[in-house]
Amino acid sequence: MTEVSPNPPAVTQPRNPLHGMTLEAIVTALAEGYGWDGLAERIPLRCFSHEPSVASSLKLLRKTPWARDKVESLYLFMLREQKRRS
Repeated sequence: MTEVSPNPPAVTQPRNPLHGMTLEAIVTALAEGYGWDGLAERIPLRCFSHEPSVASSLKLLRKTPWARDKVESLYLFMLREQKRRS
């Protein structure tokens, strides 16, 4: 009889730029890259346009899958643009 390890091996995803990124880090990078006004233009969410903060954004994004998808997509777009420019 074989023993099953209680901890599965860590899965690495070297080609996935979102792997290991927290939602907080993504929102922070977008706010630094575009500013809150630019972020609100690109993704029209109240948490980006009215008294924006990372905390209020995280609260909404954790409860709203479609909004989180838009934020993650914009982050990937920002990474591609940065890579293209350099």
